[in-house]
Amino acid sequence: MLTRTASTFAPPVMEARRWLEGVEFPANRPLINVSQAAPVDPPPQPLREAMAQVALTDDEAHLYGPVLGLPELRAELASQTSDHYAGQIDAAQVAITSGCNQAFAAAIATLCSEGDEVILPTPWYFNHKMWLDMSGVNAVALKTGADLLPDPKAAAALITDRTRAIAIVTPNNPGGAEYPAALVQAFFDLARAHGIALIVDETYRDFDSRSGPPHALFQDPDWHDTLIHLYSFSKAYRLTGHRVGALIASQSRLAEVEKFLDTVAICPGQIGQHAALWGMQKLSQWLAGERDEILARRRAITDNMPKLTAKGWKLLGLGGYFAYLEHPFKERSDQLAKRMVRKASILCLPGTMFYPLGDPDGACQLRIAFANLDTDGIAVLFDRMAQL
Repeated sequence: MLTRTASTFAPPVMEARRWLEGVEFPANRPLINVSQAAPVDPPPQPLREAMAQVALTDDEAHLYGPVLGLPELRAELASQTSDHYAGQIDAAQVAITSGCNQAFAAAIATLCSEGDEVILPTPWYFNHKMWLDMSGVNAVALKTGADLLPDPKAAAALITDRTRAIAIVTPNNPGGAEYPAALVQAFFDLARAHGIALIVDETYRDFDSRSGPPHALFQDPDWHDTLIHLYSFSKAYRLTGHRVGALIASQSRLAEVEKFLDTVAICPGQIGQHAALWGMQKLSQWLAGERDEILARRRAITDNMPKLTAKGWKLLGLGGYFAYLEHPFKERSDQLAKRMVRKASILCLPGTMFYPLGDPDGACQLRIAFANLDTDGIAVLFDRMAQL
């Protein structure tokens, strides 16, 4: 029998980094790394100074804190999320976690037993699939359409007596698709009708191109009977190394979440939580500028896409930090991605990392995480890809 960790695959980003070993990149063609959706710049200087002050002057920041997170941060996130979605969320319905991946892990721990099922649209976020594997939970693949949007009717056909949840990500990782409000509502209604949970991961919500609430789920006074909402502070405030995420759910579910978090980490990192709180209270204008920059880079993808379209490439999805492409070559995407390292000095992830083993769709797709490239860098990226 396999151990829990042996039941899943190697971390894709780490696997891709190993492709760089022994490769020398010429001075006129330095590496372009579009493999990981994480800011490479540190937090803005005022936030770093605030973090330093916490470290120097707040003795309690170096101790264990509340398992479900700092009360002030829970209250602030409840308030701002209520405003953002025009809904009603109480601080007691918020848990702070050590990153959004831990929020997903905690949610699954409260929902599933060995042999249960969770429906994941494909292409899926690989860490979700990995955690389900290591939890003994079957990930049921839900194929998406040409627009990378899943069909609730197709999902309904996959529900069994072992189904415990449907998990969606919007804006999507890896596909970039921004799920329309009506589609999110349809999945919520489907989950409620079958007595299962809907997990909505909105890690990239701060970079959604739309204005106003991206969906109306929190406007339902009983949202908590079905919805488990996940969020990350990492992308918004460049706090990836401090691991601060969040889970919003019913108070009864958070009582179960507390068991998981207390056992795994005892509490989220205190300094990171203080940083997230300071960012939420002080950096709204700065974050709006970050969003504008990401949207400008998204436009640069669209502007440069004709270079690839002429060579047979297709843009399948674009949003958040991601462009998701179909390539025109006969070789599988995992082989192409390795060739791109050697021949074009580009590191990206192949679609095979986002699908069940052997799925033909993944073999012809690539994910480009463009957030760390400026518009000039995106032009260079597309020039190199056009020459493959």
